[in-house]
Amino acid sequence: MRVVDPHVHFWRLDLGNQPWLENPQPNLLGDYSPMAHDFGPANLLSAATDIEITAAVHIEADALDPVRETEWLATLPQADNSADLPSALVVGADLSVPDARNVLARQLAASDRIRGVRQILNVHADPLFDYVGRHYMREPQWRANFALLAEFGLSFDLQLYPDQMPAAAILAAEHPDVTFVINHAGMYVDRTRLGGWRAWRDGLRALARLPNVTIKLSGFGMLDHDWNQGSIRPLIFEAIDTFGVERCLFASNYPVDGLYAGYDAIWQAYAEILSKASATDRAALFEHNARRVYRLDR
Repeated sequence: MRVVDPHVHFWRLDLGNQPWLENPQPNLLGDYSPMAHDFGPANLLSAATDIEITAAVHIEADALDPVRETEWLATLPQADNSADLPSALVVGADLSVPDARNVLARQLAASDRIRGVRQILNVHADPLFDYVGRHYMREPQWRANFALLAEFGLSFDLQLYPDQMPAAAILAAEHPDVTFVINHAGMYVDRTRLGGWRAWRDGLRALARLPNVTIKLSGFGMLDHDWNQGSIRPLIFEAIDTFGVERCLFASNYPVDGLYAGYDAIWQAYAEILSKASATDRAALFEHNARRVYRLDR
């Protein structure tokens, strides 16, 4: 089975750039200490025993210094002769700071494989699920700096919760030249709250009305540690029905989702859920859409 994996993370702990991994604290992932070790391209290829990874996109991994993270990542294709990974980078950048332009310029100077930016936006009333503790999309400085992405030709990986989607839809409408990539199927978090499913479904529909928004189907284990095909099938079908095959892309979120399933098991589950889809649609969902969205063939 051939895939382009558009959501992987690499890190090296002795660089001291991922304190959240050096000193694991239980959060929505549960006990994530089992992944608190170095992880690079060779580890990814070793995990992918029956899956042929034709390309992989690295997504920023909450580094203390995102530019240093990019500088390290830029060395990996040369250091590992077995694979030209990572194929592309979505880097971290804090768009709320006054010198965001300089940060983006430094990032772009560090690697020619940069395709986009991710700044996690997840805010939640429950501290277990809250990532950032502030509503960036409401901040004038952040919104002003967001315009830099179009200027630099960068996409935006959109990680948020369903109740933030209406604001994100407004943001996407204001920036039609920026490609938005929803992370982790929109993170359907409020599974025990009345209306939680509706908030997720309606939020996706609002975002799907914008032609510059796509969605990554990944990260299911983060909020459902005991997931199975039956539990994720409705989420996958709803997302594909809402965005259409051409705007959906599957991903592993490895090694984070490796806490809950092996690499091959994740992709085989996707394949079995899509077993009745046409070969053309499967190729789009597993390879071609990711190549287009992250401009891997440029």
